[in-house]
Amino acid sequence: MIAALLALNFLLMIVLPVVLAHKIAASYKVGWGLFGIGAATFILSQVGHLPFNWVILQRSGWFNDSSLLTLSIFLGLSAGTFEGVARYLAFRFWAKGARSWRQGLMVGMGHGGIEAMLVGLLGAINFVILLGLREGHFQGILASVPVEQLTLVGQQIEAMFNVPAPLAVYGAVERVFAMMLHLSASLLVLQALTRRQMRWLAAGILWHAITDGALYYLSQTQGIVWSELVLGILSFGSLGIVFWLRVPEAVEAKPPPLPALRPLTQLDVSKDSLERSKYSG
Repeated sequence: MIAALLALNFLLMIVLPVVLAHKIAASYKVGWGLFGIGAATFILSQVGHLPFNWVILQRSGWFNDSSLLTLSIFLGLSAGTFEGVARYLAFRFWAKGARSWRQGLMVGMGHGGIEAMLVGLLGAINFVILLGLREGHFQGILASVPVEQLTLVGQQIEAMFNVPAPLAVYGAVERVFAMMLHLSASLLVLQALTRRQMRWLAAGILWHAITDGALYYLSQTQGIVWSELVLGILSFGSLGIVFWLRVPEAVEAKPPPLPALRPLTQLDVSKDSLERSKYSG
């Protein structure tokens, strides 16, 4: 039962973004190229984000003695800044024609969708390996694991397959909430270009930072259930931002129909009239 729910969880994380993007593309007549731009923007943002976090947290030791609240604020601002700036640069230099609400929505769907798909894919690979090990398969993998690490592998198997049933689909629910955040953050950043006010970029960064920071802090202090509950509330706030920023697009007026052509009447051309026409004018 748990294995089936976990498989469904990872499948939904991979498939849902595609389904939602297809819905946006069909409903608002936008191309999939914008989804690709949003996806590439997320990946490129992580090229700077992940090494930056590693250097600050692992190498510098700046946060070794800091409080959990300080660490949560740092992680939130780090994610918000790297992804927010990446969004701005993508809209500014790549998706130059994407200035409407529906186009910004598709870019945001690509940004959040690829994150969900990558997390789901990595989780699915881990799930398949641990399931195989639990069922006695992949003996070659076990043989290559150092003896001191076998206990850790056993703990990972137990942790994955002994979760309560409702938490087995936790990942899919979290990704849906996260995609709402990415939609709202992308649209907020887009306003920096459409309204020519950089405060909208700051708003997109801060909204992302607040959501990520709160999620990390609550997951460490209150557990998964409370962190997901608060994330859900914030995600409905993200959905409110999405529709608040929606601006009806101007509909191009259709030209008036041309008047109906009257049938040509046959002209009675006589020899005398042709002769007179030589001297007219």
